[in-house]
Amino acid sequence: MEQQRQPAGPAPAAPDIKRRWIGTTIAVLLIAGLGALAWHLTHPAAGGRGATAGGPPGPGGPGGPGGRRGGPSATTVGVATVTHADIPIYVDALGTVTPSATVTVTPQVSGVLTRVPFQEGQMVRTGQLLATIEPRPFELALMQAQGQLQKDEAQLDAARVTLDRYQTLLKQDSIARQDVDTQAALVKQLQGTVLGDQAAVGTAKLNLQWTRITAPVSGRVGLRSVDVGNLVSSGTSTGITTITELAPIDVEFAIPQDRIPQLQARIAAGAALAVSALDRTRTQLLDTGVFLSLNNASDTQTGTVRAKARFTNARNALFPSQFVNVRILLDTLKDAVVVPITALRHGPSGDFVYRLDDDRTVSQVNVTQGLSTVDSVQITRGLAPGERVITEGGDRLKDGAKVQLPGDAASGPRRGASGASGAGWSASGAHGGRHRRDGAEGGAEGGAEGGATAPAEGASRAHRWRDGASAPADGASAARRQRASEAQS
Repeated sequence: MEQQRQPAGPAPAAPDIKRRWIGTTIAVLLIAGLGALAWHLTHPAAGGRGATAGGPPGPGGPGGPGGRRGGPSATTVGVATVTHADIPIYVDALGTVTPSATVTVTPQVSGVLTRVPFQEGQMVRTGQLLATIEPRPFELALMQAQGQLQKDEAQLDAARVTLDRYQTLLKQDSIARQDVDTQAALVKQLQGTVLGDQAAVGTAKLNLQWTRITAPVSGRVGLRSVDVGNLVSSGTSTGITTITELAPIDVEFAIPQDRIPQLQARIAAGAALAVSALDRTRTQLLDTGVFLSLNNASDTQTGTVRAKARFTNARNALFPSQFVNVRILLDTLKDAVVVPITALRHGPSGDFVYRLDDDRTVSQVNVTQGLSTVDSVQITRGLAPGERVITEGGDRLKDGAKVQLPGDAASGPRRGASGASGAGWSASGAHGGRHRRDGAEGGAEGGAEGGATAPAEGASRAHRWRDGASAPADGASAARRQRASEAQS
C-alpha cells in the first residue's frame, strides 16, 4: 500500500506550472502592446491623415501638404533683409591714463614751515596757498638791500652834480680836462653800483615772495611729506607734496603699425579723430576726447606706435595709472550693403550666404565680404539691397532646399475640402482632447468648409495628444461612425 501511494507526491506542481505559463503569456502580451503603442506614437503612418478615414488622397492625403508625414519636412529658418547702413571704422587699443601734468611742490628758499593749510587729497587751483615759510629773515634782507640802494643812489646824484659843474668850468677854460673826465668816470661807476643794488632788492623781494608756497597747476594734492616746524630747503628731493592735473587728462596707448598710414592720412586731412575711453569690460563709456599726438618711432619688439589722446575728464571718471580700453573712430563707410553677421557662412569655395527666393527655396550665393562690426558685415559683391538671406537654421540647408518661415510654422497648411479628411484629422488627434469627442462633426465641418488647420511638421504627436493613447482610438471610432452614416445615406 505504501508503494502505490508514493508516486502521487509531486502531483500538486502541475497547477503552479500552468499559472506560471499564463503569467508569462500576459506579461509578453503587455510588453508587445506597449512596444506597438510606442512605435505607433513615434512612427506615424506614411499614408497621411486623409487615408486614416478612408477618404481619397487630397491636400491631407499622400502627396498633399498635410501628408508629408513620412518624408523630410521643410526647415524653419530665420530671415533678414539686405540693407544699406553706415559702418564705422574703429581702431581698438589698451591704454593707460596719464595726467597731463605732475608737479612736485618744492620750496625755493630755506626756512622753517609755519603753515600747511591744504588737506591731503583735495582739489586745488593754480595759485592756491599750500605752505608758508618763516618770512622775517627775508623781510630783513629786503630792508638791507633797499638801504644800500638808497645810499648808492645819493652818491650817484652828488657825482652827477659835480660833473655838471666841471663841464661848465671847462667851457670857461677854468679847469683841466683831466678832472672833468675823472668825474664822468665816477658817475658811471656809481650808476653800476645802483644797478647792482636794484638787483639785490629784487632778489630780496623774490625770496620773500617764495616764503608763500602756492600751487603751480590745478589738480589733486597728494600726501604731505613734511609737517609744520620742520626746516625745509630748495635741495629737498621729495618736496612738500605732489599735484596731479586731472582735467584735462591724457591716455597713452599703442596702435598697430599697419594702421598708421590710414591714421596719418586722416590727420593730414585735418580731421579731429574722436576717441572713446571704455572700462575694462567695454560696457561703460568713461569719457570721450580727441586724438592728440603720435610718437615719432615704432617699437620694434611689439610692432606698435605709441600715441596719446586728451580727455576733458569733467566727471573725474579717469584716474591716473588706470587701464582703459581706447577706441578711435578713424572713418565711417557710408551706405554699405550689409547683412547680419550670422548670415555669412564659410565653405571650401569661399564665403557664401543662403538667399531666400519667392517660392520658399534657398539659393547658395557666393559673396565677398568687406568690413565687419559686432553684429553686421559688409558685402561688396554678390547681394543687392532688398534681397532676403537666411540667418538661422542654415546648417541644415543645401542649395535648392525648401524652407518655411516662423509665421508659416505657426499657421500651418490648410486642410482640403474632403469630409474624410476632416475625420482623418480628428482621428489623428490633431486638435487634442478638444475634438476627440467630435470626430464625425469635425469631418463634416472639414468637408463643408475646407476644415482644420494642420499642426507643424516638427511637432511631437505626444504633445498634440493631450489625453494619451486614447486619442487615436477615439478618432478611429469617429471615422467608423462617419462611414456608417454615409452608407445609410
